[in-house]
Amino acid sequence: MVSINRRNALGLIGFGAASLTLPRFAIAQSNDRPSITIAVQKVSNSNTLDVLREQSNVGERVFFSQLWEALIGLDYMNNLVRAPALATEWKRIDDQTVELKLRPGVKFHNGDEMTAEDVAFTFSADRMFGDTKPNTGETLRVLEMNPTNRESKELPPEVPATARRNFPSLLGVEIVDKYTVRFKNGTPDITLEGRISRYGSQIMNRRAYEEASSYLDWARKPVTTGPYKIVEFKPDNYLQLEAHDEYWGGRPPLKSIRFVEVPEVASRVNGLLSGEYDFACDIPPDQIETIEKNPEFEVLGGAVLNHRLTVFDKNHPQLANPLIRRAFTHAIDRQAIVDSLWAGRTEIPAGLQWAYYDDMFIKDWTVPEYNPDLARQLLKEAGYKGDPIPYRLLNNYYTNQTATGQILVEMWQQAGLNVEIEMKENWQQVLEQTPTRAVRDWSNSAPFNDPVSSIVSQHGPNGQQQQVGEWTNKEMNELSGFLETSMDQGKRREAFKRMLEICEREDPAYTLLHQNATFTAKRKSVKWKAAPAFAMEFRSNNWG
Repeated sequence: MVSINRRNALGLIGFGAASLTLPRFAIAQSNDRPSITIAVQKVSNSNTLDVLREQSNVGERVFFSQLWEALIGLDYMNNLVRAPALATEWKRIDDQTVELKLRPGVKFHNGDEMTAEDVAFTFSADRMFGDTKPNTGETLRVLEMNPTNRESKELPPEVPATARRNFPSLLGVEIVDKYTVRFKNGTPDITLEGRISRYGSQIMNRRAYEEASSYLDWARKPVTTGPYKIVEFKPDNYLQLEAHDEYWGGRPPLKSIRFVEVPEVASRVNGLLSGEYDFACDIPPDQIETIEKNPEFEVLGGAVLNHRLTVFDKNHPQLANPLIRRAFTHAIDRQAIVDSLWAGRTEIPAGLQWAYYDDMFIKDWTVPEYNPDLARQLLKEAGYKGDPIPYRLLNNYYTNQTATGQILVEMWQQAGLNVEIEMKENWQQVLEQTPTRAVRDWSNSAPFNDPVSSIVSQHGPNGQQQQVGEWTNKEMNELSGFLETSMDQGKRREAFKRMLEICEREDPAYTLLHQNATFTAKRKSVKWKAAPAFAMEFRSNNWG
């Protein structure tokens, strides 16, 4: 039986334990601990293990719980509240400063103790920000995408761009003493604790980075604090990890973990059933019943904090008119997609937001209604003559991606939009700025419980969509700066609602399809729980 109940699925950072019976022919035994093999669609898009460069769903699965750790963690067993991790406590000094006490005795994978020096270096220009500058006023600074290379590390431009997207106003980290640091911001920021907990804020070992001969050498074997450390990474093939027995959270329950790239769903499923793999990830809902016909196997998972969407490039001549983009949004029968491809196992979200935003959640907001007559009327008003509009797709990078794309094209064509699928091999080809770039697939997450972590980070002036030149809106950019610097939650909520109106209704930057869901198949005898995330947890709290 598949469990998609959110509370039942919360298993990333838990505290319970259960008995474990290890399958004799699937999980390899080594002394007192098993080794496991996990079949995944992909290990890394960037072919690195740098948490700043690999901002992706596939990266989250591998990095979040195995290798990289932040100062502030998220407790997935308790509605994603912040929890002590590499920092034991933190406090606000003022609107622009947060002080954190580091956990003493934390050992990196090379045996070094983590100290304030490592934290400060992690958030330094040499490692993270390059030559990008922090905001120090209410006007949002737009990043330069080609920072000057520093020394021999030659940071790829996406690293400082991502870092400034995550921390637009961070001046730096002040060392108070060996186990105390202060994050100093150039502007007020009500979300600073959330930023410190977010994906991309994990701590690295300074000595290992400085001793690496190049950025790439370091990025393929970073030294971090997680419960498992890297043995070998072969891009486009596999990642081999082994237990970090000096882990501050206790001895890891597994001897080793091997993530193997198996792009085809059928191969992942067959390998699981034959005992070649212990876990098979990214299982489409239509395969769940087939797997569970064997009483020894089960599929866990459900909706995660990630939304699937399509994105518009309004520089394309057919998309320059917002009426045409609005027609796209009204031509989609989202419920039909959820019912037919997801067996009702996910839902249509209330726009680009999540309920765990709490008082920032806009409860009365909805995605554009399915109204093909309205879509046809908008196309008529826009004077659309049926010119072709390209739609770039990857081959099932997202579960059900190709089938979803085919259904969308049919829906758009029924409304009068002449959309043509262009299959691409990788994200570089999808994002390539050519005259044919018009519509593409994407997904958006909210790494912490505030809209700046999603709508600003992904669609604001420093977000990916504007950085690659697809879309921009002056009012949206001004509101982004306000949302990032205001301490007034009431006014921030009003600003966020206006941003939704711009991005989803008036001048569409994207249109939501459904909340994403992820399903993982395994043998029932393996006592492990799925998290409401792509991340897979293999610490002692979630094994045995």
